[in-house]
Amino acid sequence: MADAESAEMYLETIYILSKQLDNVRKIDVSKYLNYAKPSITRGISLLEKRGLVEVDDSGSIIMTAEGKKLAKRIYDRHTTLTQIFMCLGVDEQTATDDACRIEHYISDKTFNAIKKHLKSLKQ
Repeated sequence: MADAESAEMYLETIYILSKQLDNVRKIDVSKYLNYAKPSITRGISLLEKRGLVEVDDSGSIIMTAEGKKLAKRIYDRHTTLTQIFMCLGVDEQTATDDACRIEHYISDKTFNAIKKHLKSLKQ
């Protein structure tokens, strides 16, 4: 499960960085996550083998359609869980940290119920 969680963390990071940068490179992921570059290289290589990203000749990391779909799913979980925890009175940093842990393990059924509840709170 730890490998799947790591893969999801890398994908989510690439997705977030791709919203901010024209080209996402391993060094960007390394700085964002505060991980050593060899760890990032290994992680990106595993994502490539799974068909979730490609690295072009210039070193830019490009998510495949499948990779982007998974990254958006993870990012949605992260932001939604953070919001619901903050609605419960949890401070932003704790809410973000807890959401980051939970987003990898929560079932679709439970997440969808939380998302539906959050939407009803906003109406």
